[in-house]
Amino acid sequence: MLKFTIKKILPFAIIYLALFASAVLMNYIIHQAGLKWMIGYLGIAGTSLIILSFVYSLRKRKIIRSGNAKVLLQIHEIMAWTGAMIILVHAGIALDAVIPRMAEFAMLIVVASGLTGKYLLKQARESIKSKRSELKAKNIPDEEIEKELFAISVMADKMQMWRQVHLPLTMIFAALSLLHIIIILLFWSW
Repeated sequence: MLKFTIKKILPFAIIYLALFASAVLMNYIIHQAGLKWMIGYLGIAGTSLIILSFVYSLRKRKIIRSGNAKVLLQIHEIMAWTGAMIILVHAGIALDAVIPRMAEFAMLIVVASGLTGKYLLKQARESIKSKRSELKAKNIPDEEIEKELFAISVMADKMQMWRQVHLPLTMIFAALSLLHIIIILLFWSW
């Protein structure tokens, strides 16, 4: 069990923890460089990256037709993670504003949900690949292999239901972020 945990789950936990470590490091560098004034503007940069990461979702839903889905998924993951890290720097540690904190909390849940989905999909793909190799080694005809793998692939499709959680969480994060942005714009010293 420990070997399974280290090999399978630990990489995703490290990616999640690296989000916080990177934010702390970036915050430290900004303060040491005397650029504290730019922290307020980092929300724009982080939000922009997260919005750009949705090109993958548009491609997946065939709203746009160009681009390799696999490459766009990788770009989505990198841009969303980087955007979340920049927003963490922007948010800082002050706990005085309720809506921004709720948006930040929702964002962290969305990131965790995304990593969970990445883990589940990786497990499903590995399971199908492993089973295919196992059946080929037994010299089972290709037609029988495909029938056997069909049941596993249906189960893999069920594992993708995590999107039914990920999408609403993303919508909550988007709504809270939009509310935060509207409030900032209303009270901005123009």
